[in-house]
Amino acid sequence: MDAVRVALLREVLAGTDWLHDTRCFAGALRGSVARHRGGLLLVGSEEYEPWHLAAHLDDEAAWSDLPELSPTLVRHRVPPGAAAHLSVGLGRLEAVRRGETLLVVAAEEPGAGLLERVSDARRGGATVLALDGAPDGAGAELRALAHEALPGLAGPEDPAAAVLDLDTVQHLVSAAAGENRLPAPGGRRRFRDRLARLADQLTAPPPPRW
Repeated sequence: MDAVRVALLREVLAGTDWLHDTRCFAGALRGSVARHRGGLLLVGSEEYEPWHLAAHLDDEAAWSDLPELSPTLVRHRVPPGAAAHLSVGLGRLEAVRRGETLLVVAAEEPGAGLLERVSDARRGGATVLALDGAPDGAGAELRALAHEALPGLAGPEDPAAAVLDLDTVQHLVSAAAGENRLPAPGGRRRFRDRLARLADQLTAPPPPRW
C-alpha cells in the first residue's frame, strides 16, 4: 500500500464510523481471548486463507503482552512439508472446547461445509466472531452464527470505499486488538495514534508467509 493511500485512509476514516466499528469488533476479540483464556482459532474460506492476519495478530500478541491473542491458523488444505504452526487442518474445529474463540474471515460466501463446522463450534461453547467480505449479503448466514460480526467491505455509498478492502480492514482489526487500554487517562493509547504504526506496516514490504 503506497503512502498516498495511507494518507487517504487516515483522512477518510476520520469522517466515518469505521474507526469506531472496527475498534468495537477488535475489542470483542481481545475481550474474548483475555476473558476465557481458551485460545484463538483463525479460519478462512476454502478460497481465502487469512495467513496475513495470523501473522499480524501474532505480532500484536507479543506487543500487547497478551499471548492468547496469538492465533492458531486452521487451514482447509495443509500442503506436504508445512511447518508445524501451518499444519492445523479443519479437524481442529471438531475439537473446539468451551472458552475458545473462533475468528472466521471470509472474502466470499463461506460455503456450507465451513458454516456447519462454525455452527458446531458455537454449540460446543466457542465464541464466534466473523469478519465478512462477502458481497451483497452473501455472508448473512455466517453473520447470523457469529456473536460479533464486522462487514469487511465498505458499501459503494460509503466514502471509505475508496480506500478500504478486506485486507486493510484486517490490518485495522489486528492493530486495534493489540491496543493497550490503560486505566489512567493520560496513559491511554488512542486508536488514532496506533494508525501511525499501522501506516508503517502498510507501507513496509509484506511479511514472509507466516
